[in-house]
Amino acid sequence: MKQTIGLCIILLIAIALTLGIGVRDVTLMDMLQAFIAFDPTNPVHVVIHSVRTPRLVAALVAGAGLGMAGTVIQSLTRNPLADPGILGVNSGAAFAVVVGALLTGRSDSGWMSAMAFPGAALAAISVFMLGGGARGQAGPVRLALAGTALNALLLSLVSAIVLARNETLEIFRFWVTGSLAQADVRPLAGMSVTAAIGAALALLLAPRIEALSLGSALARGLGTKPARIQFGALLAVTLMTGSAVAVAGPIAFLGLLVPPLARRVAGHALRRELLASAVIGASILLYADTAGRLILAPSEIRVGIMTALIGAPMFIFIARRLRPGAST
Repeated sequence: MKQTIGLCIILLIAIALTLGIGVRDVTLMDMLQAFIAFDPTNPVHVVIHSVRTPRLVAALVAGAGLGMAGTVIQSLTRNPLADPGILGVNSGAAFAVVVGALLTGRSDSGWMSAMAFPGAALAAISVFMLGGGARGQAGPVRLALAGTALNALLLSLVSAIVLARNETLEIFRFWVTGSLAQADVRPLAGMSVTAAIGAALALLLAPRIEALSLGSALARGLGTKPARIQFGALLAVTLMTGSAVAVAGPIAFLGLLVPPLARRVAGHALRRELLASAVIGASILLYADTAGRLILAPSEIRVGIMTALIGAPMFIFIARRLRPGAST
């Protein structure tokens, strides 16, 4: 209970900082009045409603979605170094954005978000099929290898397109690093619903995913059908990660950072881990975004860069702990 209260307080502080800190700082009273008694002639109220609230919603969707998706994929693959990127989600989204911009000539943020989600979804489905999911043979190693292969292929294709067509270079450069700066033009309502459906599916499947993590043979003995659970889990991951990519772009390492922290807080019950992951993921992304806006104010460091600065050392730390003979 104390840990739950602590996580909620941390998240509430992160929300207050996101709404209160910017080019012009606002007080807690201003925030409350902006929501309770909105005045369209008050520039502070307009900024909170039009700029900071969409940024907050995008961070909540992306942070919670990536946190939960990371927990699901680590449980599914039994790999503490796995994150949603292992399914080729980020590279699939990047490929769809670049190809869509090339074919249509459009480069606005809303259009790129609309292209990113189906690209991420198709990449995840392809990984499942390549990993033997259609034949009920998708094990952790097969999924990881299929994801690595698809990532390499899609990123190679993206590089080839970008090098061949200069007009796509600026689009790719702008989109490839996650950012919350243009959240007001992202499809927040639709992606919030999509992420919520993915989260509900993950929570529903949590006991069966736990059974599957014991091994396919034992899971079958417990009455679980591995292929169906794997497909359902990957569908949940795709819905949550695709929504995150659509509203914030590819956020590096968040799906890797959150699961170990959630396990420390919630133990090894997957449903509790998932709920903790949602809160921790949203909190980390909000704090990273706030820090990125403060360090070089009035400019900002994109939140995808901030999470990478935190996540890369954590990845190395986890990898070293997994080495044979390393100290624990």
